[in-house]
Amino acid sequence: MIILETERLLLRYLVPQDIPLLINLWTDPDVTRFMGGPRDVETLQKNLKKTAQNPSAEQFDLWPLIERSSGNLIGNCGLLAKEVGGVTEYEVIYVLAKNAWGNGYASEIGRALGTYAYHVRGINRLVALVQPENTASERVAQKMGMRLEKEIVRPEGGIRRLYAMYLPH
Repeated sequence: MIILETERLLLRYLVPQDIPLLINLWTDPDVTRFMGGPRDVETLQKNLKKTAQNPSAEQFDLWPLIERSSGNLIGNCGLLAKEVGGVTEYEVIYVLAKNAWGNGYASEIGRALGTYAYHVRGINRLVALVQPENTASERVAQKMGMRLEKEIVRPEGGIRRLYAMYLPH
């Protein structure tokens, strides 16, 4: 069930018991502020239940992030394929509960996802699409070794800063 682990964190496949905690995470306005805002509960429940039925079906997905010391689910992290300027890029996504902010967990799991992307999935480039106001995520991208390449306009019209790194890094 474990996808990867670091000194303080475990990233693993979804189990049904994770669903209520992930719904709380994705409906929190503070947590989702820079990710399009809170998600619809019914849609989340439907999608998470479907994922729980076959948690390893998707090669690229967001997985539950567990704090090893407590065993608590503290986030939803992973890699997602996104089209950016007509090219498929692989974005590192880290969504952490507020009580996990400020501990260096995002950069820790981000670096581990870089290693996973290269060694397990054969990916040699990762990106982060960051809203200009999201200075915390910019710092995480930089700590992971990413560099700002350019600003882009997403299909919905939002401006994002494209951070990228080549692997291995």
